[in-house]
Amino acid sequence: MSGNVIQGVCFLPLRVVPTPRGDVLHVLRPGNPLLPDFRDGFGELYFSEVLPGCVKAWKRHTRQTQRFAVPVGRIGIALHDDRPLSSTRGALQVRELGRPDAYGLLLIPPMVWYGFRALGPHPALICNCADTPHDPAEGERRPPDDPRIPYRFE
Repeated sequence: MSGNVIQGVCFLPLRVVPTPRGDVLHVLRPGNPLLPDFRDGFGELYFSEVLPGCVKAWKRHTRQTQRFAVPVGRIGIALHDDRPLSSTRGALQVRELGRPDAYGLLLIPPMVWYGFRALGPHPALICNCADTPHDPAEGERRPPDDPRIPYRFE
């Protein structure tokens, strides 16, 4: 991980079970400290494909917590904290997610900006386990080259 660690952002390695015909990749299990208590309801689980070299940035949610795992391909993800009351305000955190050595669950709390791009010659597939259903009214976007975020995707 490079940059400062952003308050509330967590990464938990996930188990990969090798089998002769293809690996089994864990994502959701009871007792995972990064998962919501589903007894109070469930948001949604969806997949987002990112084509090679493509950038999806910048976005943040005002209420929704993101939980990303990358079971196929690899992404470079950048996070920026501009929350006024955060102890890590101004911090930038950059990391790679995906197999073989960075398979895990990345928790992104509300109000943290994030953006990513696919690395390598193949599409990447992001699995997101969000704590609330998608609501376009609670998300905010900025362009990839927004000068208020101190990071450029190359």
